[in-house]
Amino acid sequence: MKVSLKYYTIKYLIMILLLIIAVWAGLFYAYILDEVYDNVDDGLKDRKIQIIKAVYLNPQLLENTEFGFNEFKITPIKAEDYKNKSRLYNKMYYMEYDDQDQPYRVLEADFIDQYKNNRRLVIRTSTVEEDELVYDLTTALIVLYILLVISIVVLNTYLLNKAMRPFYQILDKLKKYQFGIPFSNEKQEYSIMEFEELNNEINEMVERNELVFYQQKQFIENASHELQTPLAIMINKIDLLIQNENPDKKQLNFLTEVKNDLRRMVGLNKSLLMLSKIENSQFNTTSGVDFNALIARLVQNYEDFIAFKKVEVSVIEKGMFAADFNKDLADILLSNLIKNALKYNQEDGTLNIIIEDDRITFQNSGADRPLDKDRIFNRFYKQGADHTSTGLGLSIIKTIIRQYQGWDIIYEFEDQMHYFILVKNKSVLLSPQ
Repeated sequence: MKVSLKYYTIKYLIMILLLIIAVWAGLFYAYILDEVYDNVDDGLKDRKIQIIKAVYLNPQLLENTEFGFNEFKITPIKAEDYKNKSRLYNKMYYMEYDDQDQPYRVLEADFIDQYKNNRRLVIRTSTVEEDELVYDLTTALIVLYILLVISIVVLNTYLLNKAMRPFYQILDKLKKYQFGIPFSNEKQEYSIMEFEELNNEINEMVERNELVFYQQKQFIENASHELQTPLAIMINKIDLLIQNENPDKKQLNFLTEVKNDLRRMVGLNKSLLMLSKIENSQFNTTSGVDFNALIARLVQNYEDFIAFKKVEVSVIEKGMFAADFNKDLADILLSNLIKNALKYNQEDGTLNIIIEDDRITFQNSGADRPLDKDRIFNRFYKQGADHTSTGLGLSIIKTIIRQYQGWDIIYEFEDQMHYFILVKNKSVLLSPQ
């Protein structure tokens, strides 16, 4: 799934921030917790020294064998149990006030009293307040973590939107650009140097492309027009040669073939010129076109060809197909579709033109096998071995359709019938009627 640069950046920024802040929060929590316990331990060690001093001054303290008000006790131990180092650990003790066990920090230290006896001093201190402090600290860290991430994301989104606005303006300008249509290349000042350079480079690129486009268009048009004249002269000379020289049958056939090839070259030249004009957006003007009326007129114009092919043509109007379209292109589009359906039809065949609100279906008989869907709209692809075809008729149709967003031409083959379906809304069902 593709996302915009802005959301792509935010996504990875959030992931990295979550990881970094989580690691930082964990380290901070461990540090604070260590400091809390370190302070408690320092207090216990200080009390140990004070209690041992007090024992030497007041021997009665040696009888304090249970935890009392001062939260320490002294018990005798054997010589083999004596340990030189103090021990610190956590332990749960019952508290009458809360009627439940509560956590304590405990220090054990062994010493020798004034009577040369081994004693063990155990001091405890409640860590309930420290635990509450840790709990409060944890809560504060979580809240800080969430607020920090949200504020960073919101701030970053705002800054990215503001910083990327020139980029989207340039992108929108590029989307609207078409060859042959004036392009807004006015100089704009951007606060971000890279975007200003990008805009300038795009303007220069468009100017170069427009120059190449204009030169190419002029060359194609000039070449096509220049070719028309010598081709027409050659055809006329062949006609004069046939009429005046009285050639034999073999020569007549040869001259006829040459004439047909020249006529095909004329048609090919006209078709290529037409394709060039369509692709160069020389049919930009549009207006409301009634395709129903246009089809009726074209069918009437092709009456002689229809009679020659002995094809039964039926126009079935199930709706009104109208659209904002270039009139010349609409005429070329429908004319090519009708000619294609008649030319490759069989003798005593049928052609049904079904008109609906959002599509026109050209259903015709013909070859008993389907055409290649992937190639029929390619240039110079020929259906069968027809040497008179230029192979550009369906390509012209496809090129016209590409000029209009949401339009398409679909080929289907069903029940020995060929379907060419013209749709102006791709969401329309495309299955043959």
